[in-house]
Amino acid sequence: GSEAASEQGQEEEVEDRLKEHMDNLLDKSAKARQAALRSLRLALSSKTLSEFLLERRLTFTDSLEKCLKKGKGEEQALAGTVLTLLCLQMGSGPEGEEVFCSLKPLLVSILTDSTASPSARQSCAMALGMCCYIAAADLE
Repeated sequence: GSEAASEQGQEEEVEDRLKEHMDNLLDKSAKARQAALRSLRLALSSKTLSEFLLERRLTFTDSLEKCLKKGKGEEQALAGTVLTLLCLQMGSGPEGEEVFCSLKPLLVSILTDSTASPSARQSCAMALGMCCYIAAADLE
């Protein structure tokens, strides 16, 4: 019994930290947003969080969109990577497709923007390719 309760407590602690990182994506400070993106990148690449993310995918997608639009260089690159991991977590169902479709125009825009940093363009190209492979229902 106590082992299950301990595991439940750890799960809640992880979710609380993730919520905090998601909130920090909207911080005024670029450093704080980048730190939040790094933490989310680590969390999404080390643990399956599908149910947690399903409930928050719209808010999370909106926050990533703001990072991609307003951020520069490293922030855009990190946001592209986190978006790729979010698509992986959402999978090939309608939720993954929804995330991909909502951010696809922005990814293409950054990718084709010759003034965007090479790392941001590369990350957006990777996100576009991976998310398209995973979540695009339309074969075109």
